[in-house]
Amino acid sequence: MKPIPATRLYTFVDTAYLHGRDPTEIAHQLCDGGSDLVQLRAKGASLDEVRRLAEAVMPVCERANVNFVLNDHPQLALQLGAPVCHLGQEDFFDAGYRTAAQVTGCPPQMKLGLSTHAPVQAQRALRAAPDYLAIGPVFPTGTKPGRPAVTLDYVRWAATNVTIPWFAIGGINLTTLDSVLAAGARRICVVSAILNAPDITAVCRDFRNRIDSYKG
Repeated sequence: MKPIPATRLYTFVDTAYLHGRDPTEIAHQLCDGGSDLVQLRAKGASLDEVRRLAEAVMPVCERANVNFVLNDHPQLALQLGAPVCHLGQEDFFDAGYRTAAQVTGCPPQMKLGLSTHAPVQAQRALRAAPDYLAIGPVFPTGTKPGRPAVTLDYVRWAATNVTIPWFAIGGINLTTLDSVLAAGARRICVVSAILNAPDITAVCRDFRNRIDSYKG
């Protein structure tokens, strides 16, 4: 699997966008399309359901040599041997964590990503020493209803001030992608623009090719 600094395209098996489709098949399509990381996001699901989904999706990623990311459940991620866990601000800081090692173990048993929505949050998150940050939502998005977009200004700030790998996320599609890359992002998270596409693998490849070929 690629080390986090070498990754570019971060995609999702999000239960809110499955619409009855098989999550393992979606994972296959994401991996075939060139994803470097695939996150399982199952907001509102029971822990048993998240475990069942993770046990189905993680082997697909492993066989494709793609980093599997479990959202929201660090203890379960450790139990399953997930290579990466991702937490929001509330799930990390409000849960009493102050350093990534408190989640990942020391020496680390997995990698950790943290969501951020403003420079002050990014600065606090950097002090916790995670493996990567998510910067967003750049544009309004249905995955974060009610959360205002951080705009390209936050992407530009991250390009200048964040020294670890970071991913722009939120409302990014093939129309807006170039503006996000021009603002300084080199790693991109995409949820609905891929999961709502009629051909997930093809759209993944389009994102991958555009990111890899960007010359700005």
